[in-house]
Amino acid sequence: MRKRRGVENHIGSVHALAIGNLCELAAGLVTEVTIPTTMRWLPRGMTIEYLRRADSDVTATARLTKTQWSGHSENVAVPVSVVDANGTEVVRAVITMYVSPKRP
Repeated sequence: MRKRRGVENHIGSVHALAIGNLCELAAGLVTEVTIPTTMRWLPRGMTIEYLRRADSDVTATARLTKTQWSGHSENVAVPVSVVDANGTEVVRAVITMYVSPKRP
């Protein structure tokens, strides 16, 4: 996410809410491309740690290492790391996704 006026807070850093939305976007994308086409996902919750101010552009990386899916409903934790332009981690989050079979 580019650091620009639209995502800055009153002290000139990237706003925490913008970074939270970025985390949810990254987790949603990785979940969408990982689960079988017969399943769907919904974000159920988020735990987020703001480690330091984000004074530059930020990049979010979500990882989902789960490869086996039971076909039953389950909660899946998707870890997300957000780093600034220097590669310093500024935010760490875990997005809980509710993964369930699609209705026929």
